[in-house]
Amino acid sequence: MIDVADLVDSLGLLRLVTPGRGGQVHDVVLAEPGEAAGQPGEIVLGVGVPGPADAAALLERAAAAGADGVVLKAPLARDAAVVETARRLKPALIELQPDTSWTHVIWLVRGAIDRAYAPQPSGGHDDLFSLADTAAEIAGAPVTVEDARSRVLAYSGRQDTTDPARVSTIVGRRVPPQVIAHLRACGVFRKLARSSEPIIVPAGPDEMLPRLVIPVRAGGEWLGSIWVVARTPIPQDRVRRLRDLASVLALHLLRLRAEAGVARRLSADHLRAALRDGAAVPTPAPWRAVILGGGESGDIRGRLDLWEAITHRFGWHRPLLADLDGALFAVLTDPPRPGREPDAGSMPWLRTVLTEVRTHDRALYAAAGGLAEAPADLPRSRAEAAELDALVTSGRLSPGLVLLEDVWDAVIVERARKATGIDTGLLGGPLPVLKTHDDTHGTAFLATLAAWLDHYGDTKGTAQALDVHPNTLRYRLRRMAEVTPIDLSSPQLRLALRLQLNALMR
Repeated sequence: MIDVADLVDSLGLLRLVTPGRGGQVHDVVLAEPGEAAGQPGEIVLGVGVPGPADAAALLERAAAAGADGVVLKAPLARDAAVVETARRLKPALIELQPDTSWTHVIWLVRGAIDRAYAPQPSGGHDDLFSLADTAAEIAGAPVTVEDARSRVLAYSGRQDTTDPARVSTIVGRRVPPQVIAHLRACGVFRKLARSSEPIIVPAGPDEMLPRLVIPVRAGGEWLGSIWVVARTPIPQDRVRRLRDLASVLALHLLRLRAEAGVARRLSADHLRAALRDGAAVPTPAPWRAVILGGGESGDIRGRLDLWEAITHRFGWHRPLLADLDGALFAVLTDPPRPGREPDAGSMPWLRTVLTEVRTHDRALYAAAGGLAEAPADLPRSRAEAAELDALVTSGRLSPGLVLLEDVWDAVIVERARKATGIDTGLLGGPLPVLKTHDDTHGTAFLATLAAWLDHYGDTKGTAQALDVHPNTLRYRLRRMAEVTPIDLSSPQLRLALRLQLNALMR
């Protein structure tokens, strides 16, 4: 934790004019016209405050909202009336050097707060919205911050000079398809990927106003962009300031990406613990452990990237995914929700997703273990999913959505086949002799016996399955009895023979 005085001392750009209440600080915010100026634990930045009367009014609003401090640029912060107002109302009054960028203040203050509160989350997306507001102040126009996939990360609070395309972008959190087509036609994405130079985009469909686009890059990598609704041309000095802001934003996006990677690793570690040891998971029971497979990539990293993209595209924004023992696992809920749309991350949702994606890639599949009513049941569900996955990858089950209760018989047979342990010998019975005869004389006694058992001794059905004449089948059965005694009257003996045959003929 960090209080106002410690925060000011840690940053050389600030000076404490009046100490205020000396409360703990957990965020820094911009003052929005007509809205509450901060809240307890926040410091308010007086961006664009022109004179003492406006500064006093901001202090009044900050005090009413319970904010712990207000930052004003010099010399306004030293004005006698402003200082007296701050002493009376008790928010700390903090002075900022006049030539310092507000963007740098946001970055430095948030960084100091993040370090003080580590290892708590840094609230990075709130920072992005503050930076978008700062960009809007610089440009005097509405702003969105987008990543390299045209996904909206943040937007400014200014709404007064926007257009329908921007409203659709903000509401949908993504640039509309018709606007994307216009941008591609103008070569915008090609320029963004290759250059750091600002781009002017002409007016487009759906009353789209012109745009000024500032690429955000770091180390040659294109990370995202700042989009300004440029109803009128943006002056060059403001464009330069926006480019300076882009460099700060680049650092921020890199930090967010690193934090997202850490968060994903922590989530994966927790999920592995749940799958291995029955630790708790952050969704309501019951669950299923599911292996997600298929796709062109043969490595687990590529499969994880593929399924993360799929789950995000279909609305599961915080998927419970983790690689374990060479497979990609997900934990999905399986609530009975009749008459409702399936929730993202549920088994009904997965069924819908697979139906959609398998129209493009028939190799995609999901192998779902049985229901886990409590965390302690998850290791069992994981083991069952692994059994189903092995059957799918071996070709003994068709890919798709494979549920344990739908193919339980295949699992039972596979377990019995493994338990038969033919690598240590066939234990006894007629099969060792019949197998030796097949190997030595080229006969088909094993296949014939397997077909006969599968058809319950029906001569016609067995002969059709083997594609031989019934008389040929009868001859083989007689010859088998001559080679070794076979008593097929016992149900237990027939079951044991079939399990041995199943193990031998796989």
